[in-house]
Amino acid sequence: MKKTVLLFCICFVVWNVCHAQINKIAVGHIQTPLGELWIALDDRTPNHKKSFIELAEAGYWDSLTFNRVIPNFVAQGGCPDTPAGFTDPEYLLGPEFHPELKHVYGALGAGRDDNLGKLSARCQFYIVQNPVGIPRLDGDYTVFGRIINGMDIIDRIVNVARDKQDQPLEPITLRVEIKYLSKKEFAAILTPTAHE
Repeated sequence: MKKTVLLFCICFVVWNVCHAQINKIAVGHIQTPLGELWIALDDRTPNHKKSFIELAEAGYWDSLTFNRVIPNFVAQGGCPDTPAGFTDPEYLLGPEFHPELKHVYGALGAGRDDNLGKLSARCQFYIVQNPVGIPRLDGDYTVFGRIINGMDIIDRIVNVARDKQDQPLEPITLRVEIKYLSKKEFAAILTPTAHE
């Protein structure tokens, strides 16, 4: 009897948690020493969206940093580039190019090495900081989201002191989480430029 009651309680809690997330929007939240970022993940890139959520919920990026920052280009975070590139199949994703997802100011993209298949490195992401965008990257790198609040923080991040490899002299740590928001909560964090 006790096992049945315990099993019922566990099922009830799991159902409530799952039910509470129905009709909620999964939003990326990145805390840095310079402030917080809010990210809308795009449904038109389902594999990249799912991957970002999985890695965030696993705490993957919480020991990593923004490791490449270039004014009028991007702020790149996650696993750093290596001379060998990205070879672990577990951390590679096929591209999900969509004609409406462009490298505009605030776009969230997936990093990659120079592989012929244009496979994304799941462990690496970047945010476009160039105010006029970077159209030359369209169709070469997957855009899978956009900053909806916090571009002022990205503007500060790309302008910190950095070395010759564009790595910040003072580490800019990441704490990446997924927040499940109602439509009302989501609308409340949108900045005016995020509506465009």
